[in-house]
Amino acid sequence: MKKPLFTGSGVAIVTPFTDDGVNYSKLEELINFQINEGTDALIICGTTGEASTMPDDEHKAAIKFAVEKVRGRIPVIAGTGSNDTRHAIELSKYAEEAGSDAILSVTPYYNKTTQRGLYEHFKAIADSIEIPVVLYNVPGRTNLNINPETLKALSEIENIVAIKECNLSQAGDIVNLCGPDFHIYSGEDGSVVP
Repeated sequence: MKKPLFTGSGVAIVTPFTDDGVNYSKLEELINFQINEGTDALIICGTTGEASTMPDDEHKAAIKFAVEKVRGRIPVIAGTGSNDTRHAIELSKYAEEAGSDAILSVTPYYNKTTQRGLYEHFKAIADSIEIPVVLYNVPGRTNLNINPETLKALSEIENIVAIKECNLSQAGDIVNLCGPDFHIYSGEDGSVVP
């Protein structure tokens, strides 16, 4: 059985900036605030963290900084997605080396691929690292959906353990196809039931 990375709330944290780059003192404050308030996992360099606008050195430094400041108190999930498979692999390997507990890999954007292309993209990323992989399906931003059938095939890869799913209309199909070992995290605040 694939163990969930966390239960409860995983917060996709913002990346605070100054005119010169990441504001690390504010980032540390945000990390500590989330942990002190009971956050169950921290997602660094995701969509909310503006990773797609960060140069690689800044992106990698933010991941390393978050891992160092969290110090194992909660899981750190590093956003390493890219529409370039080689780039996503490079960022994912770095996140693993830096001590991230898992990576979050968004569906490739702009260059719309086929479902087979999605499978090959995510498989290559998963094969390049040993830590868990959380897929991120956000078709409203990427204009590309991971179909439940493709997700079923991906869920059979050992270290692909979960999906952050923003297309909740297909959640039932995902549960039915992928079974209880594959975990679904909601990617839409409006879909959370109190």
